[in-house]
Amino acid sequence: MDPLRRSPSPCLSSRPSSPSTPPCEMLGPVGIEAVLDQLKIKAMKMGFEFNIMVVGQSGLGKSTMVNTLFKSKVWKSNPPGLGVPPPQTLQLHSVTHVIEEKGVKLKLTVTDTPGFGDQINNDNCWDPILGYINEQYERYLQEEILITRQRHIPDTRVHCCVYFVPPTGHCLRPLDIEFLQRLCRTVNVVPVIARADSLTMEEREAFRRRIQQNLRTHCIDVYPQMCFDEDINDRILNSKLRDRIPFAVVGADQEHLVNGRCVLGRKTKWGIIEVENMAHCEFPLLRDLLIRSHLQDLKDITHNVHYENYRVIRLNESHLLPRGPGWVNLAPASPGQLTTPWPFKVCRGAHDDSDDEF
Repeated sequence: MDPLRRSPSPCLSSRPSSPSTPPCEMLGPVGIEAVLDQLKIKAMKMGFEFNIMVVGQSGLGKSTMVNTLFKSKVWKSNPPGLGVPPPQTLQLHSVTHVIEEKGVKLKLTVTDTPGFGDQINNDNCWDPILGYINEQYERYLQEEILITRQRHIPDTRVHCCVYFVPPTGHCLRPLDIEFLQRLCRTVNVVPVIARADSLTMEEREAFRRRIQQNLRTHCIDVYPQMCFDEDINDRILNSKLRDRIPFAVVGADQEHLVNGRCVLGRKTKWGIIEVENMAHCEFPLLRDLLIRSHLQDLKDITHNVHYENYRVIRLNESHLLPRGPGWVNLAPASPGQLTTPWPFKVCRGAHDDSDDEF
């Protein structure tokens, strides 16, 4: 079994009984375990939603990495040599696809940020990104406070932001530090070293250690956050991941024949870089984190921490009117409010038992 494979979700695992409600001795089976089958059937009918954002300079392989993650043409990148001019300002593009695997449907939304950091003057270049993330929180909040709500509120909130660090081999740039300090208060951030095949193994490891030192020095809390480890199993798993972050990744959406088998990789004059081979890069760790082990946890922290922080601040800004239970007069947020970084506050504990999918 993969040592980094996550234990079952805490929402489906048994929790210790409260001291005020001691466990009752059962005389025989009554079929309680069938609840898990009911939840699975309902989840299979509804499907799942996952929204991911990729941020980084042009040419770092963001589109290719997304296609590699989901093994499909999620995002079409411009072939080299077409002479497509870079965008003059930061633009956000989103695309949504439904991916199905073994009967499980995933509604995937990918948001790209072409133009980020490509200008000579990058002052406040993060404002459109922070504004977009908070705008999705605002949309969800406006739906949530309606007296007559939809049974299932469409979830467009960004569950994870993958930040691509250029493979300079030195340390984080001032632009990276300024942006990550704001971004980690608003969304789950997973930094990666892009195009890691341009560094030797020694350069890659030294670069990783310098980035980790930069993150600690500037109090940048990337995912998985240490304060959210719920038990010893989470602590062991996440400690291994935190030691490898930022992951050194290589993206490729073309298959090549290696020793009689087809592998995803990049072909060079001296050989083929296999993206799913841990001896070549750490793409498998990124894929396992985003999809196989922590996808639901990313959604839970988005709802119970980041969205909750936004919701509390917005409701505190509103004028509460005594017109009945639950009545809130909340005007839509202004553009200035959407780009203002919110103070980070841990409030996950009060909502651990919530069920987002159902």
